Amino acid sequence: MTSTSETAAFTSKGRSRSVDEVHWEDEQGRALPRAHYAKYWSWLDAQPQAVIARARAEADLFFRRVGITFNVYGDEAGTERLIPFDLIPRILAASEWRLLDRGLRQRVTALNRFIHDIYHDQEILRAGVIPSSLVLRNTQYRQDMRGVNVPRDVYAHISGIDIVRAGKGEFYVLEDNLRVPSGVSYMIEDRKAMMRLFPELFALHRVAPVEHYPDLLLKHLRSVSPEGIDEPTVAVLTPGVYNAAYFEHAFLAQQMGVELVEGQDLFVMENRVYMKTTRGPRRVDVLYRRIDDDYLDPEAFRPNSVLGVPGLMRAVRAGRVSVCNAPGTGIADDKSIYPYVPDMIRFYLGQEPLLANVPTYLCRKPDDLQYVLDHLGELVVKETQGAGGYGMLVGPCATQEEINQFRELIRKRPDAYIAQPTLALSTCPTFVDSGVAPRHIDLRPFVLAGQEISIVPGGLTRVALREGSLVVNSSQGGGTKDTWVLQEPL
Repeated sequence: MTSTSETAAFTSKGRSRSVDEVHWEDEQGRALPRAHYAKYWSWLDAQPQAVIARARAEADLFFRRVGITFNVYGDEAGTERLIPFDLIPRILAASEWRLLDRGLRQRVTALNRFIHDIYHDQEILRAGVIPSSLVLRNTQYRQDMRGVNVPRDVYAHISGIDIVRAGKGEFYVLEDNLRVPSGVSYMIEDRKAMMRLFPELFALHRVAPVEHYPDLLLKHLRSVSPEGIDEPTVAVLTPGVYNAAYFEHAFLAQQMGVELVEGQDLFVMENRVYMKTTRGPRRVDVLYRRIDDDYLDPEAFRPNSVLGVPGLMRAVRAGRVSVCNAPGTGIADDKSIYPYVPDMIRFYLGQEPLLANVPTYLCRKPDDLQYVLDHLGELVVKETQGAGGYGMLVGPCATQEEINQFRELIRKRPDAYIAQPTLALSTCPTFVDSGVAPRHIDLRPFVLAGQEISIVPGGLTRVALREGSLVVNSSQGGGTKDTWVLQEPL
């Protein structure tokens, strides 16, 4: 269980405000721009209010024309919504990005080693580093992948690692997203919008590019094709137009120049996957899937799934198709496994973690459970298999009724929940209805693994637009910002 002193270092209780990404205070208490924000802040101060208002309107029009929308599950109206885009970028200095880059590479390397291990020799379980029951009885552990070899031993080909800044400005990993991480299309389109609206800013700053991500993604997908395939055929598998992230599926397929397919467009014959075309069947070697494991193959998982491909797992086990991310990868981003990632890094790599975890209480442990039940109003509670901001309680922002409801849920299924101190997440100035105001943010860099590991500098910055909110997910009212990583001067 997390010690009291550790918890105090992370909770926002007793703090006057969060870390400000843009400003720092001098000895006289004056707010001055941080060095890497200085040029931008001088530029923004010089802009007439009418210019910014016009740019905000143009940005909304741009995103609507491009069709950058998402659906909210459970919305009875079924309407598509624009993800709010904020014009003030989040800027990272080159030195900050170097630390993140090293830490992300280390973490994803260890996570891939872990996934391979638990489906093969299970050394980490036999060593007692992670409780066997936590892995082998987990619903995300796929017995169908036991003993299956995948190209280059890479399971998590695309990882979205959620990073927050808290405490005195240190970076922490909040979550690992390894199943079907989304949001990269917004990262790319946010940059396009900023370059279109404010080209002069990119003359003032050496901002690392992100627009080459689709080319990089295609390169990595091809690098994990089955052995003996010289010119692999890649396709993006989508559940269809009603999926919340369908825009991104179509966007990435179009940008990579590959086919966007649904389960009904594919079939398996002689343990090979084929795509139906007007010219007859065409073999598919690499499938970038955007469908959860449960729906991938009705023969192996949910028999009533109409989204997947019957026999797909047979082709995977035969080594005749690469599915990215690999089935069974979700075991490594289950929130009950998250607290053990630093131990994975030490076990597999013999290194100390470069990026720290947030202290976490496991409600399956009696002592942790009691602490969580006694302090629900101070903690953030999450379902171990939850995603998208659903199934969570932010104690300081919750009503007493919501706290009481969660207390009963946790008591009924303690193993299904974890809890963390309420972080004083860093803030970044954001345009809201009342003007410019600080709003909490996080960062999701996208890590590509294949023949090598590659990371596009930056990622998707998500912002909680509601005052005081710590939930940045678009489904919960969050927006996005362009993320700039400043390159070193020439």
